[in-house]
Amino acid sequence: MMLQQAGSVQLLCLTANSGVPLFTRGASKQLPFSVIGSLNGVHMFGAGQGVVLAGCETDRGGRMVWRVFQDSVMLIAVSSGGQAQQEGGGAGEEDLHLRRLLENVWNCMVLVLGQDELASLRNVERLKRDLRSCYRLIDQLLEGGQGQEGIMGDLTHCADCLLPPNATLLQEGLDGFTQAADSEFGCLMVHGRIATATEKWWRLAPQEVVLLSVLARSLSLSGSASCDTPVFLPQGSPTVAHRLLRFQLLPGADVCVLCGPSPTLHRSESELVGCFWSPLLEALRGSLAVGERCLPGSVTLRPDVLALLLINRESRRSVSCVKAIITNPNHPPSDHPLPSKARCWELLRLFYTFTTTRYFPLEESPALTPGEKAQRGDSLREDFALGFSHQPLQCYLVTEECKCFGLQTAQHQLYLLTPLSVPTFALRSVATQTLSTITLATGF
Repeated sequence: MMLQQAGSVQLLCLTANSGVPLFTRGASKQLPFSVIGSLNGVHMFGAGQGVVLAGCETDRGGRMVWRVFQDSVMLIAVSSGGQAQQEGGGAGEEDLHLRRLLENVWNCMVLVLGQDELASLRNVERLKRDLRSCYRLIDQLLEGGQGQEGIMGDLTHCADCLLPPNATLLQEGLDGFTQAADSEFGCLMVHGRIATATEKWWRLAPQEVVLLSVLARSLSLSGSASCDTPVFLPQGSPTVAHRLLRFQLLPGADVCVLCGPSPTLHRSESELVGCFWSPLLEALRGSLAVGERCLPGSVTLRPDVLALLLINRESRRSVSCVKAIITNPNHPPSDHPLPSKARCWELLRLFYTFTTTRYFPLEESPALTPGEKAQRGDSLREDFALGFSHQPLQCYLVTEECKCFGLQTAQHQLYLLTPLSVPTFALRSVATQTLSTITLATGF
């Protein structure tokens, strides 16, 4: 079997009642206005007949997914699809990707503009202008894992984490800094991943944690040393804005605080940052040295592990890494060369999607109603899995590039990639040993 990414995705945003286009993002070649009108029209026709059109598939493998939010904004995701369908990809896999995209984009719009402005639609032309401030975040969501390798939260709805070697020191520093900033919500990000966070930050809805991480990465890429940004929490505070203060401590290390009207950005930067973080520079450098591996040096992975994604199901946090691919020039070329680092990240996302649409339970947003969760779960699950009363705990997949193994416990899900040379019967022991090694060394 060959795991392949689906084709390019184009995102359309329209007013739900009148079908006025608000923006389009994604593919370089935009859909003609007549096609956009037809996509809106067929959804409106279904609604008039008491039918909710959630998605459909074209005869060439393309897929379209619709969703209306707050009875005011309609989002449509259109994927060219073709290759994934021809190579054995399933409709459920593409639906999961597109549905998660629509949820993320809506929550991103609420994060930046607030729910009231999106729900009221008092001035459509003004809303079009305001939505431009969301484009950078929306484009990051459309890029998915291609924008920054190793970032999986947009798909898993679990926070991307890095496990630093000196977590206790950093936690104490963050708690003190956050309290001095008159807040209980703070996090330290290293290489775009959460290294540590306050207890209240972890109590935010998982999607909020993911989107705040996306925003923090975007602000970090802007090159500014500090910034003060108003944000709405899509589930916790969709109508009342908070302030997100972000400070660069070192290149690649940023601290973020959610707070109210005080303190000012200037006071925080001039009085608090240096006071709390200067003594921790060595600890910060130690965290930066972990790099994209995301695991401290105390964790030694087996040589036959190419890549892994480990999810803590209780805390909704995840760590992922891809080992550096080193080829020995003295060895003859193999019949099955190892996939590149970028391809391993892609394969991890694809295997996660493959598994959660067939065997493992999908952690849905708490904002969905029980009926929506049931409907989505059934529509994304393979008929084979729906015929059994028990929940699969393990699965494996042999592709043309690597072997994949999924392991599920009450607390964790582990997705593992190994070379084709690893015997299939050994995959389970490789996975269980890897899970034990990481959890015992880190407590994750």
